[in-house]
Amino acid sequence: MAKLTKTFADKVLPPASGYAIHWDDKVPGYGLRVTSSGVRSFVAQGRVLGKAVIVTIGRYGLFTEDQARGKAQKVLQQMRDGIDPRDVKRQDEAMKVTLGEVCTAYVERPGKLKRSTRDEYQRHVDKVFTAWKDKPILAITEDDVRRRHREIVEQGLEGKKGAPASANAAMVTLRILINFAARQYRRADGSPLIQRNPVDVLKDHWAKLGSRTDRYIDRRKIGEVWNKLVEARATPKNRDHLSSIDLTIFGLLTGARRDEMATLRWEHVNIDDEDASNCWWHLDDRKRGDPIWLPLSSQAVALLKLRPRLKLADGTESPFVFPSWSKTGHVTDARAPMELVSEVAGKHLSLHDLRRSFTNYAMRECLIEKFRTDLLTGHKPAQEDITARNYLDLARLDWLQPEVQKIGDWVEQRARLAEAKANSENVVPLRA
Repeated sequence: MAKLTKTFADKVLPPASGYAIHWDDKVPGYGLRVTSSGVRSFVAQGRVLGKAVIVTIGRYGLFTEDQARGKAQKVLQQMRDGIDPRDVKRQDEAMKVTLGEVCTAYVERPGKLKRSTRDEYQRHVDKVFTAWKDKPILAITEDDVRRRHREIVEQGLEGKKGAPASANAAMVTLRILINFAARQYRRADGSPLIQRNPVDVLKDHWAKLGSRTDRYIDRRKIGEVWNKLVEARATPKNRDHLSSIDLTIFGLLTGARRDEMATLRWEHVNIDDEDASNCWWHLDDRKRGDPIWLPLSSQAVALLKLRPRLKLADGTESPFVFPSWSKTGHVTDARAPMELVSEVAGKHLSLHDLRRSFTNYAMRECLIEKFRTDLLTGHKPAQEDITARNYLDLARLDWLQPEVQKIGDWVEQRARLAEAKANSENVVPLRA
């Protein structure tokens, strides 16, 4: 043993191999570890609940001897109190973890989430919780949650229109991420880092959404909506704007989910000018269920044929049907065309409401049975439908091309009637 001083630390010789620890003669358990390469680090060694524990205080040079001695005395006292300093260090690190880091850890778990779900969580953190992304997740309070939820309900993300559904969805994401953090990060005593999820305060404050069954484009408005979209398509502001308009039109003709359309690649589209039943688009990363091949109406085929191919900086073509210059490489929303749709329809609508519109037109206007409508929108048949679930090929849906064509023809007919009415032509609508 020797009294550890700056002079001693400077002059002590390294061992021939491995390392040697020189213990202080005043503070039991406080020492200087010297490796054969000459690296000098201060350490503290004691017992926690009968188990030997050694902790590195820090390198000599980063810590002076006086600083190291003071910290060692605190660490040794923790050990005598039954606290493992390593747990304290882990707690200190956990208390600094940010919302963005938690999101990354959650979405990047191998094989746990579909790509569309990962993108949705990341989008909420990046856009809805931008101000919290780089702050410790522990800093998010109940008041913060209440305030942010109310802001989105009343003003939306851009301070223009309220978005209660988006507010609720974003807070569900936040609740999931905080629960994940509570399970993954611990305090020194082993208890969860987060004792109470601040999103729980919304239990009595979730935004009322009303009935979602009326969130679709009324049959008396669909023709005008279609014509407005076609008109907007003729004079887009830029290539990304055109992609978002075409994605909106595609949604009306297919009833697809937003992410299914946004991430659609050309390799998953087939157009056959000789056989309408061989025109399809393919989904292999579905929200629910196995991959499927969905039929395309002649209207959808005509739209896809008009889609321009985006040349990338490396000279190759973008693989996406609805590309964008954004980081994702594809359109992620269709805000501008949906504002136009909402204005004409007389109600605030989202891209998902085009899916509801498609379903209403299929069943109510075109009299397509629910079973076939479910298949066209990617829904699984009921559990009790043994024949459908065990004998029918529910992946290749080319046999439903007449049904999707019927919907496309109906929408186009409504558009012609709306145009005639706008031009004051004497037209009497006839049901086919």
